[in-house]
Amino acid sequence: MELLSPAGGPEQLRLATHFGADAVYCAGRRWGMRARSENFDDDELARAVAWAHGRATSVHVTLNVIMRDDDIEALPPYLEFLDHIGVDAVIVADLGALALARHHAPHVAVHLSTQASVMSAATADTWAGLGVRRVVLAREMTLADIAKLRRRCTKELELEAFAHGSLCMAYSGRCLLSADLMGATRSANFGACAQPCRWGWHLVEEKTGAELPIETDERGSYLLSSNDLCMIEHLDELAEAGVDAIKIEGRAKGSYYTACVTNAYRHVLDGAPLEPWRAELDYVSHRPYSTGFYFGDPTQNPGRVGYARERRMVGVVQSCQAEFGTFVVELICRNRAVRDEDVLVLSPGEDVRKVTLAGLEEWDDESSTWNALDLMSKTMQRYRFRSPLPLSRGDVVCDEGRS
Repeated sequence: MELLSPAGGPEQLRLATHFGADAVYCAGRRWGMRARSENFDDDELARAVAWAHGRATSVHVTLNVIMRDDDIEALPPYLEFLDHIGVDAVIVADLGALALARHHAPHVAVHLSTQASVMSAATADTWAGLGVRRVVLAREMTLADIAKLRRRCTKELELEAFAHGSLCMAYSGRCLLSADLMGATRSANFGACAQPCRWGWHLVEEKTGAELPIETDERGSYLLSSNDLCMIEHLDELAEAGVDAIKIEGRAKGSYYTACVTNAYRHVLDGAPLEPWRAELDYVSHRPYSTGFYFGDPTQNPGRVGYARERRMVGVVQSCQAEFGTFVVELICRNRAVRDEDVLVLSPGEDVRKVTLAGLEEWDDESSTWNALDLMSKTMQRYRFRSPLPLSRGDVVCDEGRS
């Protein structure tokens, strides 16, 4: 199955390609369902496509908000731009956006967003007849539902399903709660959800004002907050059901999440033993895991306010040079690095390895080259240290967490 990873910004895109994503999905400054992510301006997106294609990675651009007239009217020149820079696919949920994409971006495949809630072969075939090459299935489907749809729908139609990440309490993510509570500028259907389902809620009796206890702990009740999805233990079952591509949710999440989750799923898809990669997923920021609707109704998460987080990203390797029997590593740090501290390194195709930040010192070599898609801003702290292991540009260094 194709592994599709989130790229909320240039840094996440680079890490997704480094850790083995077959494709990434991202958004421009408009029309995407994660309006508050960093996203890409036109120049960044053109460079991102060139970068990804140079590493045999496809780029899918999300245009999956609910389209209003002004959105539709502004879309044709952007679609022509996406076609020009070589974007591989656009992800749409709106019929008008689909029609425009076929006309203005004829070289770009059209994928149908999960926002369209496809749950039957007849619906899938109808979209295929309109030019959709791939359907991102509704997250409310079971594995049995998917297998049945696969048997009945057009064989050429590709099926994509979510395998990991946040779930939404609303049907296929189509929710009015954020807009109702926070105003139209925070509408979930236009990519600006305030996530009120993650807030603490309680019931109040209308006449007396009495609060009614409902599955609560000392921090409150979180009746609308879903557990996260994790299907790394069931990839064979997804494949057997007929899924062509698995998607990791998380364009609003950070770089360490993108690196760690992509790395874990890549290893297991490539035949590595499930452990320790299932355990690796416990180290990223997450809510309690579940298997979503795939095996029945998902469980809710009434007792936890935020995310569990076990590790912290220290930085990303910028370069590594052999010198006197060891390797001098240049590290671009986003969090505090401590001299001679033990850290962990994530590298593609490798087990998680431990190294020591031996002789860590500040490093500001003006001759070091930078390009438009470097992982870190030049304003972030740069260090170098000596490692007995060769590391690669793009490898992620993190603190040890529970390990």
